[in-house]
Formats: sequence, C-alpha cells, structure tokens
Amino acid sequence: MARYLLRDVNGRVIEIPRDMFERVAREIAAVDLIYDAQADTTQTRDRFYRLMAHREFLPNSPTLMNAGLKNGQLSACFVIPVSDAPDQILSACNAILSIQNSGGGTGFSLSTLEPRRSPSGPDVGRGSGPVLMMRLIDSLTEMVKQKGKRRGANIGVLDVTHPDILEFITSKDQGRSLQNFTISVAVSDRFMQAVERDEDYELVDPTSKTVRRRVHAPDVFDLLAKMAWKNGDPGILFIDEINRHNVTPEVGSIQATNPCGEQPLLPYESCILGSINLAVMVKDRRVDWEKLRLVIHSAVHFLDNCIDANVYPSPEIEQVTKSNRKIGLGIMGWADMLVQIGVPYGSEKAVKLADEIGTFLQDETIEASMRLASERGSFPNFRGSSWDARGYARIRNATLTTIAPTGTTSMIAGCSPGIEPLFAISFVRKALNGELLRETNPLFVKVAKERSFYSRGLMNRIAEEGSVQNIGEVPEDIRRVFVTARDIPPESHVKIISTFQKYCDSSVSKTVNMPYDSRVSDVKRVFMLAYRLRCKGITVYRWGSKEDQIIATVPQHTGCSTCDGG
Repeated sequence: MARYLLRDVNGRVIEIPRDMFERVAREIAAVDLIYDAQADTTQTRDRFYRLMAHREFLPNSPTLMNAGLKNGQLSACFVIPVSDAPDQILSACNAILSIQNSGGGTGFSLSTLEPRRSPSGPDVGRGSGPVLMMRLIDSLTEMVKQKGKRRGANIGVLDVTHPDILEFITSKDQGRSLQNFTISVAVSDRFMQAVERDEDYELVDPTSKTVRRRVHAPDVFDLLAKMAWKNGDPGILFIDEINRHNVTPEVGSIQATNPCGEQPLLPYESCILGSINLAVMVKDRRVDWEKLRLVIHSAVHFLDNCIDANVYPSPEIEQVTKSNRKIGLGIMGWADMLVQIGVPYGSEKAVKLADEIGTFLQDETIEASMRLASERGSFPNFRGSSWDARGYARIRNATLTTIAPTGTTSMIAGCSPGIEPLFAISFVRKALNGELLRETNPLFVKVAKERSFYSRGLMNRIAEEGSVQNIGEVPEDIRRVFVTARDIPPESHVKIISTFQKYCDSSVSKTVNMPYDSRVSDVKRVFMLAYRLRCKGITVYRWGSKEDQIIATVPQHTGCSTCDGG
C-alpha cells in the first residue's frame, strides 16, 4: 500500500490510504459532468470511495497510483505493435517507456517480425528476430523499473508457425534471461490437430510468406511442455479460440494480450481493470447476491468513467481505446469465499458455484453497460461488432469481464488473489525491495482459535509445510476446506478456469500449480485438457522450478513476530 501513496519531492509519504481513495474517487466521479452538467458528483464520489475503502472493489494499480495527478495514466494493460522498421522500433520504445513509467504492462505480438538470419548467410545485418527484440524491450524495462512502484511486466507472443519458434520457446531456458518478460506461444486449432494426429506442419516466413521448412508438431509440443515444466515459460494462447470471441472482428484480429494473458487486445489498445472482492460478499455462509449486484453496477460505472479520465500515452492508444471502450471487471477473494461457505476448492460444488458466480457477473455487467449506453451511447465501433450481430440495440463497452491475477490489489483488499486457491496457509512473500514478509491466512487463524486447536507450535509446523493436509491436530473438516494450490489436482485447476471462461468476455489469468515431481507428460496433459475445454490460454507452474519465487513456504521457523498470524 505504501508504494501507492503520494510522496513529496523528498520522498516522504504525504497520503494515508483514506486520502488515496478520496483522490481516486473524486477524479473518477468528476467524469459524470461530461455527460450531465447537473450530475451529483458528490454522491457518486462517496459511492466510489465506499467501494474502495470497504474493500468491495478495487481498480488496477495505475488508477490507484495516478488518478488525480498530472500524469493520470490509469490503464494496466496495453498491446503495442512492433516491426523491423527502425522508425517503428523507436516509436514502440517511446510508447513502452511512457507506459511502464506510469505503471502499465505491455504485450507484444512478435509474429510479423522477420526471422533471425544466419550470421554466415547472404543477408548479414538483416532479420535480428523476435528474441533479440524481446531483449531490447527487456533492457528498456530494466531501466525504468516503473519508478520502484511495480515490477516491469511484458509478454512476448509468437505464432507457432514462425520460423524462430524453437529459439523463442527456449529463450528463457537459462533462468536469468528476460527477467521482465513472460512468453506465450500462439497456437492454432490446426497446430493442435497436427499434434493429435502426429503430423508435420509448416513454418512460414511472415515477410516473404514462403515456407521455410516443415517440423513435427508433436516435437514442438513436447519442447513447449518441457520448457514450461522447467521454469513456467512459455504459456499457451489458443489464438483461434481468442479470435472466435473477438467482439470487433471488423476492426482487426487479436494477436497478443497483456502481460498476464487475461486481456487480449488489438494493436495500440489499452484496458482498465478492476476486481470485486468476493471475500466480503458472503453473509451467513451464503453468497450475498444483492450486495454483489449493487457492487457490480457501481464498478462498471467506475471503470467506464476511467476511460474518459485517463491520460493516454499516445494519440493512437487513445483513439483505439475510446473506439472500443473495453473494461475488465473481474473478481478476487474466490478462495476466501469458498472457505467461508465451506466448499473445498476444486470440488464439484466449487465448479457449480463458479458457474453461478460467472453467470451472475456476466448478466449484471451487461445490464449495467446497457444502462450506461442508454445515457451515454454505445462504444463507437458498435456497428459490426458481435454485440450488434447478436441483436443488442446498444451497449457501452466492447468487453466487460476479465479475471486478472490481482497480485497487489488483493493484498490491499486483504483477500486471496483472483480465482487462485490459497497458495499456502502460511508463507513468505518477497516484496519489491527484497524484504521478506511472513503471511498467515487470517481465516485459518480465526477458525483455529474458535475451535481451540490453535497453538504457536502448530502455526510453526504449518509454516514449514505450507499445507495442513498431513497435520493430524487440524480437524478433518477444516483440512477438507483449507486446501492449498499444491493439494489440488492440476485437472481441477483447469476445470475452474474453463468454467469462469464461459462467462468471461476477455480471458482468465490463473496458474495451474503442479507438484515438484510432476513430469513433462503431466504438463502436456494439462495443455491438451485446456484446449479441449475451450480455454483461451493456459500457464503452468511446477512447484520449486524457479529459484527465486515471489512467494514461498518457510523452510524452517525463523522466529519472526508474525508467526501467530497477527
């Protein structure tokens, strides 16, 4: 939280959290005057303030950091086109610097870049290739480091038919390379079918359109799975599934996403995200549907206002963004809601509840956006959009729902991130400055004290193991509900993703956690299941496959003062 508060010229914090929420609420509510000169912005400001202060809804980090400031860049997600032309490389670099300085993350499709040429061939000096382009952008990100407020975030996406695909897949093999990048391979239905049929497919030069060579699809799929098993990269984007749900196909096709993969965007498009905290949408061990409905409608209003309050990094980004007015309303605290209701994550009951939450979120966001459109008009690219084709008379926003990872905003809200399961009952989180922060799940501490099985020794043991499944002192019914990421079969992770994806306009960011002793064949099985269940993308992480994890369990008791969960 302290990273987001305003500071004076000497670096001293001059805000408290209440001030920050008031600053944001005042700036976003003022947009109502654009559409109604008599609007009661005081009432809207107070409503927006309560959303944030009561931890019911939080916008993405750049909105909290920048709203009301001279550099009022509010979007978290951008896709910037890159090419081999020197002037366009410089243009892309300028956009990246501006975006990352303001806390945004950038995605790139590298699929149109000329393949890397052999240094001994006749085309020396041409075709540096996608991987070198990523290294250039990675260096820029390292320079910026987003003013120390957020880690630099990029994603490089390369089509599986690109001649440099094998180099791309292995580009993070050394572990320490491209530290400010995640990478994803855009795979088509045709490629996945070639994998299933044990066939070859063509690698095509995107500039000359000539076939460079044919490769065995299962071999490429094996390499992709092996690298993901080794260090979590690459992920997969099912690019045909993404474009089947492209709401503005006449404007262009989607080739890339934001850094965490939940927001497919057109070139020069940006999006503002926000998430509802499901942990505070529970009453008497049931979902408080009426409270959730009211928060959804206020959140859609908030995010739509952000599009007009935004100070854009470039005229191109402003034009594309305002033409589609995409917003991304999602959820966080899903695991906390399940615990409070008494439903184990990954169970059939959890899948059923995900279906109910997803349906409700989709229906209510559409209703809220249609209501705004009746007052403010539809997004400019409405004609020819999928909304138009489906018979809608009007809607304000081209996309409405996105499920983001909510790493920082969930910490501010004090809830579990996105739709992830509990990572561990007790763990250590590495802060941006390298400080190690011990965290213990407050819901577990509360129930342990209420049920009288709490002890300091028990908490220390849980901190070492991360899970409670093998700790007999914890009652069986509590162990059943307090499952962690590593207690859940990978297939159950994928089912939760696919269930929420059915009701999500954009995409879902969620990691499929896998145990350390998983095999490459297990990763392949997860990838194939995600494809068959019509996910738009999938990322796996095998526990312990990276030396430097942001969050980890405690190998042994360190005697820190937070062992009691306080």
